[in-house]
Amino acid sequence: MLVLARRINESIMIGDDIEVVVVDIKGDQIKLGIRAPRSVSVHRAEIFKEIQDQNKKAMQSTPQSLDKLKNLLEKKK
Repeated sequence: MLVLARRINESIMIGDDIEVVVVDIKGDQIKLGIRAPRSVSVHRAEIFKEIQDQNKKAMQSTPQSLDKLKNLLEKKK
């Protein structure tokens, strides 16, 4: 892990097109701003983990659960 010291309005670059800027520091909380292309997903770690967990659950779908979903969708028509 790379550890850097930065002050307010200072930044670091990740690759050529992702910039992380220190926006504010209050006590033990730091606010960061992230400039990245729209094609790059940026999430807090806990949200990223939840997305991964949900994707794994979705991949474990059985044909029976897909049939149930199909039936539900057909009823709404």
